[in-house]
Amino acid sequence: MNKKCCELLKKVINANYSNIRFDNISYNDEEFYYEFKSDEQVSENDFEKLEKEIQKLDNSIYIKLLRISGVYYKGNVNNEMITRIVGKGFNNQEELDKYNKFLNEAKERDHRKIGKDLDLFCFSDYVGAGLPLYTPRGTIVKDELQKEIERICRKYGFQKVSCPSLADISLFETSGHAKKFNDELFRVESPKGHKFALKPVQCPHHTQLYASKLRSYKDLPIRYMESDKQYRAELPGAVSGLSRVYAITVEDGHSFCRVDQVKQEIKNMCNLIKEFYSNLGLWQNYWISLSVRDYKNPEKYIGDPSDWDLCEKILEEVSDELSLNAKKCEGEAALYGPKLDFMFKDALGRDIQIPTVQLDFAMPKRFNLFYIDEFGEKQTPVMVHRAVLGSYERFLVLLLEQFKGVLPIWLSPVQVNIIPVNIKYHEDYCQKIIKQLLDSDIRVEYDNSDESMNRKIRNSNLMKNPYTLIIGDNEKNNNLISYRKYGSKETISIKLNEFIKKIKEEIINR
Repeated sequence: MNKKCCELLKKVINANYSNIRFDNISYNDEEFYYEFKSDEQVSENDFEKLEKEIQKLDNSIYIKLLRISGVYYKGNVNNEMITRIVGKGFNNQEELDKYNKFLNEAKERDHRKIGKDLDLFCFSDYVGAGLPLYTPRGTIVKDELQKEIERICRKYGFQKVSCPSLADISLFETSGHAKKFNDELFRVESPKGHKFALKPVQCPHHTQLYASKLRSYKDLPIRYMESDKQYRAELPGAVSGLSRVYAITVEDGHSFCRVDQVKQEIKNMCNLIKEFYSNLGLWQNYWISLSVRDYKNPEKYIGDPSDWDLCEKILEEVSDELSLNAKKCEGEAALYGPKLDFMFKDALGRDIQIPTVQLDFAMPKRFNLFYIDEFGEKQTPVMVHRAVLGSYERFLVLLLEQFKGVLPIWLSPVQVNIIPVNIKYHEDYCQKIIKQLLDSDIRVEYDNSDESMNRKIRNSNLMKNPYTLIIGDNEKNNNLISYRKYGSKETISIKLNEFIKKIKEEIINR
């Protein structure tokens, strides 16, 4: 179906636009792609017209044109920029209607719209595309996520570290990233002769923390965690919202351990992942990929084949012992080793990979890392990479779209919004409430705008605040507060200290 639709689109484009060149069609089971260059401008505004023209050619065809973008011919940045139209074909009107319903749901859950509506992040042409700016509200969400992941990781022995965002290029040459990801590196040079690179990953920096002092076998495992910016030079046309950016805030960690400790370390990390996602209500609709080498193209990886054999064997055993039922996926391994990738189904049924556990024998050898064993001999440690939350940006996409922006109270930028019935008469009591809430580490906002009370309540709901307090004479005279919980029209009146206790318990119990 997609092949036929693509051929018809090509025919219609060639009939309606002049001087078509770089003509190319491709398709798969999900979508079709038509790439071309024309002297005339083509935009999404033309989609409806093109769809009607296609239906005239074949009324048994039901087609939806989805998006249009500029791409480099044959994916080569040195080639000319051409136009790509992506679409999808259907067997009947019922299938098309069902898909349109899916698209409407996707639009409502679009993290870019939600992020703008809730004032969480923005972009600036002056700063540059692909470089998100977090507002005060968005920064609260990001910071609270960081606190939560660090709280859980400490239970598993991780210690927080902090490394610079750039390094001498030799660091990444030694690690292998400079060669493997050459096109994705942001290289930084100065008039004084510095040759640096913005870090695309954090693991090489962490090897140098390990190498900073002599290590004994008794010291291992040594576990580092860090949340910091990483930078990837994506293709300009590929950046989109928070899904793909140049500046990525990454939460990851690295353990250095003995071979006999590796299996338990991986199990701990799998349990860590389960705990974090369970606390968010996301531990469901997932599957796990055992991502191994492309056996036909071993030159794509670094390290000894015997080490790869052992790493893959260990991960298979972990999968069996934890009943993970990991599905082996060839060619999906990291540069330095195989991994367990946790694949979640998002709210629209799409696979999204965030948590990962990766086994690495290669990088410690490349950096000559060692520890002294019980016999006084040097031994090379094993490095286990793990990301639980992963990229904050991609995780926020998952979170916002999964819950349509309705965040749990511990994560919400504003936990309590206060609305006075009459600012003149109720201001003092509202300020007293604000102080007690702030003293209890509860995030509060006070709406003293000139809007009507009904409009204020509506605005509070639009911002998806967990609790909205309405303060009038009854509340002031009886030392009460009256609140509405998000999603409910019921108003409940209780003592302020009881409300604070209720909120605190809700935050603590997640």
